[in-house]
Amino acid sequence: MSTCTTVSHDLDEPVSGTAATARTWLLLEQPGPWGAKALTSSHLDPALGRALEAAAKDTGVRIALIRRPGRHADSGTPTVRKVYAAHTAPGKGWLRSATTRDPRDLLDLDLAALGRGDHTSFDAALQGRAHTGDPLALVCTNGKRDRCCALLGRPLAAELAASGVEGAWEVTHLGGHRFSPTVLVLPYGYAYGRAEAHTVKQVLHSVQEGRIVVEGCRGSSAWERPGQAAELAVRRAVGEYAAEALTVVRTDGAAPHWEVTVAHVDGRHWRVLVAQTASLPPRPESCGASVLGSPARMDVVTVRELTTSTVPAS
Repeated sequence: MSTCTTVSHDLDEPVSGTAATARTWLLLEQPGPWGAKALTSSHLDPALGRALEAAAKDTGVRIALIRRPGRHADSGTPTVRKVYAAHTAPGKGWLRSATTRDPRDLLDLDLAALGRGDHTSFDAALQGRAHTGDPLALVCTNGKRDRCCALLGRPLAAELAASGVEGAWEVTHLGGHRFSPTVLVLPYGYAYGRAEAHTVKQVLHSVQEGRIVVEGCRGSSAWERPGQAAELAVRRAVGEYAAEALTVVRTDGAAPHWEVTVAHVDGRHWRVLVAQTASLPPRPESCGASVLGSPARMDVVTVRELTTSTVPAS
């Protein structure tokens, strides 16, 4: 059976620079079935979903629903729901957790502040605290958005949970269906495509040591797509895998060409030239697409270390 994932894989479409962009993630547990637009088409009150969507607009916060892997028959409204918030900016990141009996409590959050990395309202409204458990592995399983996410994502989430990965959750949407199974790992916010259970476990083990695995990595959600590709290219070029070692400090230009400046915590800087090109030949960007597309890809042209005198002001 040909799907958008098999075509993407067969055409060797690169995954680098394809992660969803979100400085801050807000995750609410919502069991039961999810529709294509899960915040307003699940067993969550659709009026609450619309209010949360409106509140998050232009804040840098991306809201998603999560559920534990397994069967998703309607078992009634959960009495206690898990809530997570994660900020992904290197050196300023955090992962907070809380529980709530009433998801309307999320309307008390200052989402603009959350997007800037201030978790005060999360802690006040939900009695949030620093997450002390295992890293989170969020597997996209929303088959209503794309069948590949259900066909490939749900078995991966189930396998991770069955093998004792306590941080395994299903999540509503991470983008890039054709790279299924797609996984977001928190606290650092790096996304992965075409994931397999053993590689996800390797990623989670590395995260516990404060390190990033670049194989299969789509990029950090902290950056826009050119920055994602540039940061990963620097990691590969210099062999730097410490999670918080690199920051995208400047992006100049516009599509289809950017100059991205990447900084190391030790003071080194690199200038990375990134070009946007079209993936050819045309292919289905998702299984539900009625026409073929040529999705944009981020190609790294050059990676050049800068001398002190050529480092631009950020």
